[in-house]
Amino acid sequence: MCGSGNSAILSPPTSSSDDRPSACCQTATTVSATAFKVRVWDLPTRLFHWTLAALVTGSFVSVKLGNMDWHGRLGYAVLALLLFRLVWGFASGGYSRFAAFVRGPGSIMAYLRGASHGPGHNPLGSLSVLAMLAALLFQASSGLFTNDDIAFEGPLSRYVSGALSSLLTTWHRRNETILIALVVVHVAAIVYYRLRLKQDLIGPMITGDALLSSPHQSSPDNLAMRLRALIIASACAALVAWLITV
Repeated sequence: MCGSGNSAILSPPTSSSDDRPSACCQTATTVSATAFKVRVWDLPTRLFHWTLAALVTGSFVSVKLGNMDWHGRLGYAVLALLLFRLVWGFASGGYSRFAAFVRGPGSIMAYLRGASHGPGHNPLGSLSVLAMLAALLFQASSGLFTNDDIAFEGPLSRYVSGALSSLLTTWHRRNETILIALVVVHVAAIVYYRLRLKQDLIGPMITGDALLSSPHQSSPDNLAMRLRALIIASACAALVAWLITV
């Protein structure tokens, strides 16, 4: 999910009619001159975000088209990605770590009252991230046990009772509505921050960097960190591959 990459957005200077900078212009120029480029999102986190968005979209389209084979394959890939993100939330550095953005009620209330926050997900946005991860994790994992008796049988459905498989199948379908609602809220928040608050949440999730008005430590994004992510992702993919063939 997109994170809040800018703790302060820099406004371009404007000039007065007599070409002399106004006080507002001078302030903006001063801020621009002291902008700090900070690596907010490491490459593994960015690849996770956009790959997950593509896979979830493909999974949604495939089930609407009745192509359950591809729906299943995409669901397995989503599950592997989510497992990676759970591990990466502890194994990564910087603002991708859960410890960097998971906050308690006090921080959330302070943010709603106007308190500032550093780079990364803001306290309110962290709730959206956690809700999205939880809903997607349930959707992907429950799909392993679903059985519609017609076009699809989850690879682990034979290990549970028919009643439990039927229950999980029902909630797998119902959870689709919850996921759609979360996606709508997510997109609406991005638009609101862009148009109302003049904060670009998408750019940092593409480039990894944000321009901030004060210095902050960058997230580690070196070769060693990326190799660590590759190892974790491979292990998660292997685990899911084992689960669906056991």
